[in-house]
Amino acid sequence: MKLLLTGATGYIGKRLLPVLVESGHEVICSVRDRNRFNLDPSLQGRVEVTEADFLDPNSLSAIPKDIEAAYYLIHSMSSRSGNFLDLEQTAALNFRDYINSTKAKHVIYLSGIINDKNLSKHLESRKQVEKILAGGTVPATTLRAGIIIGSGSASFEIIRDLVEKLPVMIAPRWLKTRSQPVAVRDVLKFLEKTLLDERTYHSNYDIGGPEVLTYKEMLEQYAEVRGLRRLIIPVPVLSPRLSSYWLYFMTSTTYSLAIKLVESMKVDVTCRNNDLADILDIKPIAYKKAVSLAFKKIDQNAIISSWKDSLISGRITTRLSEHIQVPVEGCFKDRKERHLDEPGEVLSRIWSIGGDTGWYYADWLWHFRGFFDKLFGGVGLRRGRTSVDDINSGDTLDFWRVLLADKENRRLLLYAEMKLPGEAWLEFRIIDNKLIQEATFRPRGVWGRAYWYLVQPFHYFVFNGMINRLVKQK
Repeated sequence: MKLLLTGATGYIGKRLLPVLVESGHEVICSVRDRNRFNLDPSLQGRVEVTEADFLDPNSLSAIPKDIEAAYYLIHSMSSRSGNFLDLEQTAALNFRDYINSTKAKHVIYLSGIINDKNLSKHLESRKQVEKILAGGTVPATTLRAGIIIGSGSASFEIIRDLVEKLPVMIAPRWLKTRSQPVAVRDVLKFLEKTLLDERTYHSNYDIGGPEVLTYKEMLEQYAEVRGLRRLIIPVPVLSPRLSSYWLYFMTSTTYSLAIKLVESMKVDVTCRNNDLADILDIKPIAYKKAVSLAFKKIDQNAIISSWKDSLISGRITTRLSEHIQVPVEGCFKDRKERHLDEPGEVLSRIWSIGGDTGWYYADWLWHFRGFFDKLFGGVGLRRGRTSVDDINSGDTLDFWRVLLADKENRRLLLYAEMKLPGEAWLEFRIIDNKLIQEATFRPRGVWGRAYWYLVQPFHYFVFNGMINRLVKQK
């Protein structure tokens, strides 16, 4: 069967793709930026990639007309744009109009649970998108999920950050709010088994796990799985804004996402029913089991996707290709070169940089810079990296975004997503038996130039130490 998968670079899309391919489907992946789509070698030749932007109806002609069904997995929950509600509705209208012109017989949309009368803005937006898709000529099915538990999911990573780092939590009162978490593997089962099942046409379903838990209970059960003792004290004095700051500074989330999460956490997110599980013969797993399975993936370094790799977790709002050409004019540069005896070993060290490995020299300064960035509303250093030993274009690497990761040609190019009075790139290249490490900064105005001169002594110290450690020189 020929299927269209939108949101293929997102958290769920990356995980659903191999499931669909293994089921024998021919999948057309629609992505905004082909440079961010890193196809697993096992899927090469079995997937077609088209570049389209559903905010631009003229770009949709790249999508084949002979598709038989489509998944709509496009969300803008963390968009920094003030009009993200309008953007989501525009994308949904353009998608619906285009799907109406194809041979598709079914549309499946993954949304959020929207049973409460007082919905947050992002849940209200998803409700409107559901209505738009249901108004098309192609039968639509909406699956509504609350908190999704799996390695790399935003909810799981926030819970992980809080429990792993805080022995005692003085936490906001929304910890008493109830939710019905669902394992990501169950979400994938629902998405796959719903496909072209006529019993689900023109319907919406809440999908959740077998338990209703408060956020406090989820934190406590996570601690049990990890063998940790944690004291959690909810207090009523934290306003929504203070709660957002608390979540922002305590976890790796962005401030824009923290605001939207706090808005959502004020209302119960439980299922009206779970009829679809019976219809499709799915038995959702319990929360603690989902946490255990997530850690198996983490321990095996087998995380397929992470919310942190989404562009919404950083500063870039355009295509990676718009930043990949490092500027020359009007820039400050710090270029260092070293002769190599073992280029292969140095390349491996470069490909392991950041995250738990660190930056090879003066890590305390990197962490101080990350803390300083958080204070001013930046991403900080907590995003880490998705894989221990692999890097792909579009991945996050602490407070950098990977623009290019070309291991064959021995080149890694990073773009800074921390708060800066300008733009910054960091590049590593191995040419013959020589390592070239080059930092580029394009200042914005007088403050940008002042910033460069202020940090230049630290750059000399840090960048010299880093390249020396990369080539194993003392």
